[in-house]
Amino acid sequence: MDTRHVTITRPFFRVLRSALLALAAILMSAPPTAGQVPSKTVILSTTTSTQDSGLLDVLVPMFERTSGYTVKTISVGTGQALALAARGEADVTLAHAPSLEKKYVADGKMRNRRLVMYNDFVVVGPADDPAGIKGESAVAALKKIAGAGSRFVSRGDKSGTHALELALWQQAGVTPAAPWYIESGQGMGATLGIADDRRAYTLTDRATLLSFAKRVRLVTLVEGDRPLLNLYAVMEVDPANGPRVNAAGGKAFADFLLAPETQAVIETFGVAKYGRPLFVPIAGKKDEDF
Repeated sequence: MDTRHVTITRPFFRVLRSALLALAAILMSAPPTAGQVPSKTVILSTTTSTQDSGLLDVLVPMFERTSGYTVKTISVGTGQALALAARGEADVTLAHAPSLEKKYVADGKMRNRRLVMYNDFVVVGPADDPAGIKGESAVAALKKIAGAGSRFVSRGDKSGTHALELALWQQAGVTPAAPWYIESGQGMGATLGIADDRRAYTLTDRATLLSFAKRVRLVTLVEGDRPLLNLYAVMEVDPANGPRVNAAGGKAFADFLLAPETQAVIETFGVAKYGRPLFVPIAGKKDEDF
């Protein structure tokens, strides 16, 4: 047996180390191989109104049964829902702030924005209506509330509802402020509860109001005004937003919301409990149709 020693020099170690580092870099930057199993979890960022109304309690299990995906829902204001998606922390977003949604699409953070359904916003308040807003337009009602110094509870959470409310105050030429203007910083259900406790006015989507009808004494005072139309859209998250974005899962959920079977469920959701649907399905419609 040859027992001679082989001398390995330091330059050899340097060459070997460089080669291993180069190989590691190639492996880390390489795209997933065909053999890798794609993620079966879909992260949905959405508004509190879709959660509070109970609609997601019906649609999510339906999607999971038919698709094999598991859905994790993050229910926040629309502004936060879109921001999460833009950071790559969600795969699909269901929101209701058209102007903000279109900005994210234009910026390349979201894509394939499609309308899913609508309901409407209403202004609610105590039955004795201290500011006398019943039957007014939304803008005229806010002017009266401010003029009377009547309490108004805002979500104050950069949600789609909050964005609409701020736009209405601007149209009314009013800068709302304490002590009569109260910001809850919470979702729609919690905001309704605070308005009820304070005998205050607030702006709410009708679906959440109906689902909280037995918990609050607030009554609908302003409705049917064109600016109060509430359009919901689904958007897929651009995979460039982050390495963990499940683009395939996000698209699957978005397509599911627009499928005829899902739209039929949305059309009847709430009828048995409230005597009327909470949402109107509008797959295939465009913003300009309304």
